[in-house]
Amino acid sequence: MTGREDKKSNDLFFTCSLIDYIARKTRNKRSDVVNKLGRKNIEKIYDLADVYHSDNIDRVSEDFIEAAGIQEGTFDNVAAAKYAVPSHWDIGKVYKRLILGIAREKRIGVVDALFEAYNSFVSGKIDDYNSSFYYDAPQNILNTFLYGEIE
Repeated sequence: MTGREDKKSNDLFFTCSLIDYIARKTRNKRSDVVNKLGRKNIEKIYDLADVYHSDNIDRVSEDFIEAAGIQEGTFDNVAAAKYAVPSHWDIGKVYKRLILGIAREKRIGVVDALFEAYNSFVSGKIDDYNSSFYYDAPQNILNTFLYGEIE
């Protein structure tokens, strides 16, 4: 372990941040981006995150948008925000914590937990920047996922 967290946690942070970056750039829901990227590309991003992290995120995102054939969508939660918009790094951290919690609680792999997180109703709540949900305590966000309701 170097730094404040282990390497794979940091790789997951980058993976989630890149997903958010691509979603904003293409105006798609995060779940649509994850599903369009597919398991193979998600695993590649996660496995090579330290390499991609040292490159320009705009170029990296373009490569994956093209490879996955992600088209321009109409979902724009950034434009719809009435308040300060969290960065793709901020949202990447929220998803990273949720995914690690899901993997731990359900005893599943990180990539499987990633697909569960982004394809759950919680993803829509996190991506609503007009609510306070995305900056709620990480355990509360995880509990919302696990129990299927907002506490």
